[in-house]
Amino acid sequence: MKLFINLPHIKWFILFIATILNFACKPATNHETNQNSLNPKQQINYANTLDIRDINPHLYLGEMAAQNMVFESLVVNTAEGVKPLLASSWHISNNGKTYTFTLRQDVTFSDGAKFNAQAVKLNFDAILSNYSRHAWLEMVKQIQEVKVIDEYTVQIELKNAYYPLLVELGLTRPFRFLSPNDFIHGETKNGVKGYHGTGPWILAEHQKNSVAKFVRNDNYWGDKTKSAAVYWKVMPDPQTILLALEKGDVDIVFETDSLVLVDTDTYQTFQHDSKYITKMSSPIASRALVLNTQRPILKDKNIRLALQYAINKQAIVDGIFNDTEVKADTLLAKTTPYCNVDITTYDYNINLAKQILEKSGWQKVSGSEYRQKNGQKLQITLNFINKNAIDKTLSQAIQADLKAIGVDLVLQGEEKQIYLDRQRAGDFDMQYIVSWGTPYDPQSYVSSFRVPAHADYHAQLGLPEKKQLDQWISTLLITPDDNLRQQLYKQVLTTLANEAVYIPLSYSRIKVVYNKQLNGVEFNPSQYEIPFEKMYF
Repeated sequence: MKLFINLPHIKWFILFIATILNFACKPATNHETNQNSLNPKQQINYANTLDIRDINPHLYLGEMAAQNMVFESLVVNTAEGVKPLLASSWHISNNGKTYTFTLRQDVTFSDGAKFNAQAVKLNFDAILSNYSRHAWLEMVKQIQEVKVIDEYTVQIELKNAYYPLLVELGLTRPFRFLSPNDFIHGETKNGVKGYHGTGPWILAEHQKNSVAKFVRNDNYWGDKTKSAAVYWKVMPDPQTILLALEKGDVDIVFETDSLVLVDTDTYQTFQHDSKYITKMSSPIASRALVLNTQRPILKDKNIRLALQYAINKQAIVDGIFNDTEVKADTLLAKTTPYCNVDITTYDYNINLAKQILEKSGWQKVSGSEYRQKNGQKLQITLNFINKNAIDKTLSQAIQADLKAIGVDLVLQGEEKQIYLDRQRAGDFDMQYIVSWGTPYDPQSYVSSFRVPAHADYHAQLGLPEKKQLDQWISTLLITPDDNLRQQLYKQVLTTLANEAVYIPLSYSRIKVVYNKQLNGVEFNPSQYEIPFEKMYF
């Protein structure tokens, strides 16, 4: 058997034997009996290191790829722009404050409840009642009222003209529709009774931290899926997922968001194996390091500048990503709307990095590899997700670059939820971030800079310009003047670049490896979604 993971053979042998014993000794369950009775060519087996968890579309507790399978929105974001989905058409008033949507009349929720204007209003009201949780999305602040005009016409009144409204209505969450029968006392913020949506899939079974079974929605209003079911298998170790792909227990490995399952060497090995097909998306988001300006050492701008010059991004792209990603010089790619602006960039210059540190009083001390100032060692901690296939290798490369200028970079790998909790609390020196990509960039991503739930907010909080930054963002989101909007985006991006808050690394891409018999594998515009509905054997 040919092995693809870059591990010593003995480790692979132990992992292989353990996997076989685990499945051999495991008693049969009703789910396994049901799965085996289904024609294998009618089901898609997918694996993820994470369980789907709570897929309530009005909250942020579940996996977005799973939420997207079950729940739909009024409109959909495509490569060609916003298109109708549950709304067949819409009209925008001259002042940009009133949106009137005509709904499809052939849609029902999977529990049989009717999808109509009243259902739309109930969902909107439930979302808006949880305002504080959705404050990252400016649209939530801008909605004045949602009105039922007639059974299949609904109207959204805004406080101000809000240019990203249609795009944000098509995001994976929170403006997706759940059957009103699943609400608890008219609300969804404290939990729901079930997960009945209008989408092409129905969640039929969920064994926590084991498997979720999605089946075809035979009453779906649109094109029905060619596959009868998708099994979302939970395998906490990425190496186990790749081994399962080789054994045929998994049909597809599809990365999403910050979940990197396949390192570039392994990916390239799969490319040369005739049993598999590999695909890679166009650059979809920006990968960067974010520096917390509130921390004692990183609040010094000179330290942040030295770090900018010390990291050899081209070597990272060449050596770690094997040219599968493109070196990034700016936080958001210049192809992103409103981001084609001239701002400060930092080229690799190790000597300049050393000079900046020395002028700032950080000196080399005899007997130590690291700089000190007033008896304090120049030490920074970098947190990363330990199950991400690329983060550890990337962190070690950055650690070596910073050691070359006398900075002690401590690496701390941790579970994804701990990592995210650290972001929300601002409890970090340095972390990786991936911008939200299409269709969130720039408006939704920049909007989140003002909300404490995100690393960007905490990282920027130590800047003297933070209040001004938030004001610029608030204005650019609601101004009807496109020239002013462009000017304000430039001011935001220029300030962040000058203050060296982010170290852009690369423009990231999504990788997928799958059984060559599987067809219809594509990418959605959003990096958080997997279009299972298009896949079939």
